[in-house]
Amino acid sequence: MSCNCSNTCVADPKAQELEKIVEKYKNVKGALIPVLHEAQDLYGYLPMHVQKAIADGLGVPLSEVYGVITFYSQFSLYPKGKYQIQLCLGTACYVKGAGLIYERFKQELGLKGDGVTEDGLFSLQSCRCIGACGLAPVIMINGEVYGRLVPDDVPKIIKKYRDMG
Repeated sequence: MSCNCSNTCVADPKAQELEKIVEKYKNVKGALIPVLHEAQDLYGYLPMHVQKAIADGLGVPLSEVYGVITFYSQFSLYPKGKYQIQLCLGTACYVKGAGLIYERFKQELGLKGDGVTEDGLFSLQSCRCIGACGLAPVIMINGEVYGRLVPDDVPKIIKKYRDMG
């Protein structure tokens, strides 16, 4: 990686690490998804400059990189909060009130829809199924499942995570 400043300039350590990740997979067939996973672990999401570096490094079209990122829900184009709230809007959850719970989360977090709070503490993402239909309606926060929710549960859940910082 070149630097356009004096010899005391130090390149972005994440960019250097990304180069190492891409280099490790450079001639491996089917490497795009593992590279995307490692890059997202490094950056927390996959911004355009990271996508371009991956495309260039692996010799694949940028459109292919973007297509894979937007197809698979585990990849994100945007930063996520420290506490990642996934709210199921699948049929079982929706029928049991998930839409109202989603509205309450948006209200409590000051969001207009899926996104990240200004303080970066929470991100809200609706999804189609968490795989816990028997607990409907259900959310998952950083892997912890909360089920059989009602809208009045939302402030208590948010407070728990705010208190943890």
